[in-house]
Amino acid sequence: MGVSPLLDQTESASFDAPELFLQSVPRTIVHRAAVSEVLATGLQRVGEDHYRVGVQWPRSHSYYGRVAGRWHDPMLLAESIRQALLVIAHQEYGVPLGHKFLSSSLDYHLEPDGARLTERPAHILLDIRCHNIKRRGRSISAMDLEVDCLRDGTRVGSGAISAQCVPEVAYRRLRGERADNQPGLPMPDAVRPRLVGRDSVFDVVLGASRIDRVWTLRYDRDHPVLFDHPVDHVPGMVLMEAARQSALAVLGTSDGLIVSCESAYQKYVEFDSTCLVTATPKPATGPGPRTVAVGFNQGGATAATCEVQILAA
Repeated sequence: MGVSPLLDQTESASFDAPELFLQSVPRTIVHRAAVSEVLATGLQRVGEDHYRVGVQWPRSHSYYGRVAGRWHDPMLLAESIRQALLVIAHQEYGVPLGHKFLSSSLDYHLEPDGARLTERPAHILLDIRCHNIKRRGRSISAMDLEVDCLRDGTRVGSGAISAQCVPEVAYRRLRGERADNQPGLPMPDAVRPRLVGRDSVFDVVLGASRIDRVWTLRYDRDHPVLFDHPVDHVPGMVLMEAARQSALAVLGTSDGLIVSCESAYQKYVEFDSTCLVTATPKPATGPGPRTVAVGFNQGGATAATCEVQILAA
């Protein structure tokens, strides 16, 4: 199947696990259409509800590329955590392929040294403990993951994700007439790409606005990374990217490193109405990262929130 053999090990097992980085897991396990978008490379059982997942960060990525010429994009950690959840759910907890995963939160924190670029792809080991597991027969319906991120045996970051697992039939009942939604609104004009750390309008997810610190969410369903496969609402990773871009814009630091992002999703962001993105920087408390609170409002209600920390290049 492409997943490293499961190894029952003790808590004191070495963090040096080269067998976890031999090859990518099958793309279907991490709900990706393109093999190039698969980061997860292996799974290892450590103990009850305790796993390690290997991921590889490429030296160059078509969207999550180099930051300031010397760092991996930390958003790769967010995507790694998302993929790790799927690998564990399908391989260890019996969640059938085809189930939908509904995340209510996704957080990560990464030290700048953990994002450093070297002459090789970065091998990242995610040490994961699963909590609040809700079971449905032989499968599960929900769980939380707490993640430690290690590189070369050193802890360089952390993260967490909470998600529900829903059969497709139940999901379609939940979504009703929106289950087959597709992007249909005209795309607003993009903000200037360099303002948000991008080189191409195609990669910009903020629409220009006349209101200070407020933008419209902008997305192109033909984007090969942000919309890797058809979906019926705006994916959470697109919202995290919009939070990053709005924070870079409001701080005026286009090459900043997003060392932390804490996101919470209250509602689906739908394709059929405008979503406003509002960025509010918090007062600086020292020379370290700046914090920006980002809100997503659609139809007069908060759909999601993110709090990001940006380190100037």
